[in-house]
Amino acid sequence: MTALNLLYSNDRPGQHAPSYYAASVQPLQEFYSLDGDTACDVCVIGAGFTGLSAALHLAESGLDVVVVDAHRAGWGASGRNGGQIGSGQRLGQGELERMAGKNAARQLWQISQDGKDLLKSLIKRHKIDCDLKPGNFHVLHRERFAAETKAYVDKLNTEYDYGHVRFVERDECREMVGSEDYHGGALDMDGGHLHPLNYARGLAGAAAKAGARLYEMTEVRSYAAGSPCQVVTAKGKVQADFVILACNGYLGELSSEVAARVMPINNYIIATEPLGDDMARQLIRDDVAVSDSRFVVNYYRLSADKRMLFGGRENYSYSFPRDINGFVAKAMLEIYPQLKDARIEYGWGGTLAITMNRMPHLARLAPNVLSASGYSGHGVVMATMGGKLLADAVSSTSAGFDVMESIPTRRFPGGAMLRWPALVLAMTWYSLRDRL
Repeated sequence: MTALNLLYSNDRPGQHAPSYYAASVQPLQEFYSLDGDTACDVCVIGAGFTGLSAALHLAESGLDVVVVDAHRAGWGASGRNGGQIGSGQRLGQGELERMAGKNAARQLWQISQDGKDLLKSLIKRHKIDCDLKPGNFHVLHRERFAAETKAYVDKLNTEYDYGHVRFVERDECREMVGSEDYHGGALDMDGGHLHPLNYARGLAGAAAKAGARLYEMTEVRSYAAGSPCQVVTAKGKVQADFVILACNGYLGELSSEVAARVMPINNYIIATEPLGDDMARQLIRDDVAVSDSRFVVNYYRLSADKRMLFGGRENYSYSFPRDINGFVAKAMLEIYPQLKDARIEYGWGGTLAITMNRMPHLARLAPNVLSASGYSGHGVVMATMGGKLLADAVSSTSAGFDVMESIPTRRFPGGAMLRWPALVLAMTWYSLRDRL
């Protein structure tokens, strides 16, 4: 295990990050590690939203599915993220129309809408207790962004027949968010937020109940495409007709083809002490999720017990900062100086993955090897949907997968070896731009 092995460089084997989510997770059985050899129809590598959604849908279709994860189900970004449920893709519809044409842009919009519906239906059907709440509010840290945002809301209302979003003027925005930092925003009441680790663990339980075999503490060392494929783990092998790579930021060296296009980055969240109903309402009046217009996004929401969960900031190292609480609190207090005396009880980091164009990278690496990753901070919905699209593609109904795969994902300059220095330069520039 090298210092740059992100599976181990910032975390202890098999232990969830020291997060509010881990402290409040619903109980679920731990699954055995794989010791020996086995065979299956589909081997899924990675037990996050993508892998668990794929496994659930495949098992429900009657296939024999094995899921292997180096740690625990939901251990990675799926169990550590901001829990925000957004509409659309990571890029706006106007950008997608220019990139791929109006027809493809509409298909991508529909895939994202289907993803929201899928997420909510899975929670309901499998009775997953994950604090699901409505409302996602994108707020503007610069007044000059208001006209463009109004036009985009109007575009969604009229051209995409999406009536759940409205523009909020500055005064109402500041009442809703309790901060003088913002100048309006777009409120989407079909979006929302949830407890991501409880959602991930709920998917794991549902997949296991459907017949998928989950193996935790089972690191994959390599795989080989073929008929069948061979997946080599630390203590055994899996022989499978299909392999799904669902590793996202923790892909490591499993696929150089994916690694050249999908880059891991770290992000951080803190959780305050419970603030009480009055203070919570002053901060986020309607208990919606909030994210702002900075390139290095601040994103935050209230937990079920009225803590402020505040995420943001990125460092230019693969190692987590020694003082995550102080690192993130600086950004939180710029928005909410009224929290200067609030005790911070949890602080944690996690590794997500981004692409050059901020769109997910879905790819068929071989006739029977599929991959989905690179959700670029938009993974609660799109990773859930990505898993279903992978499952559909295994079953030869690949229309949605083909649409996502058709969006070109460029290699990072220099490929996997030089992508990190390029990101450092880009993020330094965008951090400066956010301050202007």
